[in-house]
Amino acid sequence: MHRTLTFLLILLYAPVTLAQEANPEDVSSPDVIVQTLYDIISTPAGEAPDWDRWRSLFIPEARLIAISSNESGRNSYFTWTYEEYIDQVGPYFLENPFFEVEVSHTSERFGNLVHRFSTYESYRALGLEPFSRGINSIQLLQMDNRWWIVTIFWQSESDSLPLPKKYLPGE
Repeated sequence: MHRTLTFLLILLYAPVTLAQEANPEDVSSPDVIVQTLYDIISTPAGEAPDWDRWRSLFIPEARLIAISSNESGRNSYFTWTYEEYIDQVGPYFLENPFFEVEVSHTSERFGNLVHRFSTYESYRALGLEPFSRGINSIQLLQMDNRWWIVTIFWQSESDSLPLPKKYLPGE
């Protein structure tokens, strides 16, 4: 009984094991990890993103959350682990070109926590007009001499919800 209790306490208080090994250059700063995130998901049709590199950016418990509005304006949300996100969007990336770039951002930092409001534009091909814009709210953690993505929470711009000027480039 004593051994079982000791084992359970060790499991309970053991540090989180972070599975995927990252390229140190990809996770060296908040700016770099966010740029790496956008680089990974920007791919031509027929080419899968580097999902192993993607996995290396996130803590194991990370969540991706999208807000969606229906035609009547009612909001809902969808939430995924980073693995569920791969399963959900992987087939889309193989069939469709997708490029997303950060065009502006604001960040707040306290200790090992950074919150980044990242204004994005999504394209079918770079140089064309974006088909979507919005905000990625990205929470980052500095731990073990690197940065980790904890959450990406996003909402796209719509006719009824334009991006505020303060989140656009040059504002």
